[in-house]
Amino acid sequence: MTWPYPRIVAHRGGGALAPENTLGAIRTGARLGFRGVEFDVMLAGDATPVLIHDETTERTTGVKGRVADLPFSSLQKLGIPRFDEAARLCRELGLWANVEIKPAAGHEAATGEAVARLAPQLWRGEALQPVLSSFSVAALEAARAAAPEAALGLLVDAIPPGWRRIAERLGCVSVHCNQAKLAEAQAREIRAAGYGLLCWTVNEPQLARRLLGWGVDCLVTDALERIGPDFA
Repeated sequence: MTWPYPRIVAHRGGGALAPENTLGAIRTGARLGFRGVEFDVMLAGDATPVLIHDETTERTTGVKGRVADLPFSSLQKLGIPRFDEAARLCRELGLWANVEIKPAAGHEAATGEAVARLAPQLWRGEALQPVLSSFSVAALEAARAAAPEAALGLLVDAIPPGWRRIAERLGCVSVHCNQAKLAEAQAREIRAAGYGLLCWTVNEPQLARRLLGWGVDCLVTDALERIGPDFA
């Protein structure tokens, strides 16, 4: 594919410069000129899709709790936003989104379905629709069933031997992987097969240049001050 999305994306909204997966983080990325952000979506206990990476709230809020056990009304008090709020802000700021479907254990299909059903509504009319990615194949399967036209990304740590079979079955447009476990030959194979290639988390300019030289389409970074939106 010809990658239609931004080349450099702010990790969890604002990289290391703002509290992750918050509306403030998304605003930080936009203020620094980024045209794309990545963030995580999980279901709260009342099935509300919210922005958070961990299954528990303690690391990011200092308050103990399990996301899947708490209603949004409780999570909202901790500064955790809803998916629709983040989508609305992205549209207002002109940001593309890589939405990671991040299900709590046992909620893979429900999370994939919920995110995929909402995304086309939240981005209705936008030229660049979000890419929905996930480590969970079950979540991606549910997302595909719920939204046949959605752009899906196969998210992995290291590229598995059967990556192409999985990507084809799910109808993915891209493969997203850990830059530390990617070889140049793998990068070129993925691109030659017609898939977009995104790497996380790339925080050093020298590494970023090497990956771009391999044909990687998109870099997700925490180092917004070192790897800016127009990095080349």
